[in-house]
Amino acid sequence: MADEQTEAPDNTAVRTALWRAMHVQVDPPPHVLEDEVGLQLAAPGDDWRRRPDMDPHFTSAFRAAMVARSRFIEDLIAEQADHGVTQYVILGAGLDTFAQRRPEVASRLRVFEVDQPGPQAWKRRRLTELGYGIPDWLQLVPVDFEASEDWLKQLAAAGFDAGRPAVIVSTGVTMYLTKDATAATLRQISGLAPGSTLAMTFLLPSELVDEADRPGLRASKEGAQASGTPFISFYTPPEMLSLARETGFKDARHLSGASLAHRYFAGRTDGLRPSSGEDLLLATT
Repeated sequence: MADEQTEAPDNTAVRTALWRAMHVQVDPPPHVLEDEVGLQLAAPGDDWRRRPDMDPHFTSAFRAAMVARSRFIEDLIAEQADHGVTQYVILGAGLDTFAQRRPEVASRLRVFEVDQPGPQAWKRRRLTELGYGIPDWLQLVPVDFEASEDWLKQLAAAGFDAGRPAVIVSTGVTMYLTKDATAATLRQISGLAPGSTLAMTFLLPSELVDEADRPGLRASKEGAQASGTPFISFYTPPEMLSLARETGFKDARHLSGASLAHRYFAGRTDGLRPSSGEDLLLATT
């Protein structure tokens, strides 16, 4: 049981997967994203919807934000695949299920899921147990970030071609890293082949978050602190754009959470809207 505990995905990865399933189960259609595969992987037990962090009303804006960013990423991947990009790298993959849900797109790519060795071994086992398996075009790349392993070297060993364009995605990660660590990652990615694209989320300082969403952000910060993974880095959009350009990106754009809300939730009659507080950097080499 001790091994199982060490290998289990972290609380954040599980919560995100369950919120994505909640969107399908409690929000009326049209669904922005349909993902109950993460729920199958997590197997949280029959009473998971009674967890305090799954309260349908209180968490509605958070789950909307999760599905909005996931849908944007998947639309981006499909678009890039149509333009001939053949490599997709997910940093901190967690319980990402793109490969299982969208094989018609994923199988046109080489998909590299990068994560800590323990949780990734757990995920590999669960995918096998559930009958999904690991197709040839999906590579699970274990990287011990805590031991400062070079993720790019591990990626190359798994078959990644640094000479060909790729899409690199990092969602829900930067708040846990120092700004120096994020800058180092950006420098590595900016050195990839011309035409590569990075999509990275970042948290805004509380003064830039809509007032109605500040209590939720505060609760998230407190929860992260209590679980031993505190939020340590926040960025204003100009600061993140400046960092991307300083670290070598040819082009950098800021996408606000509000723009994703407009793109995917406009016209809904149920009032479902994503919370503010998390924005996106979209940068190209």
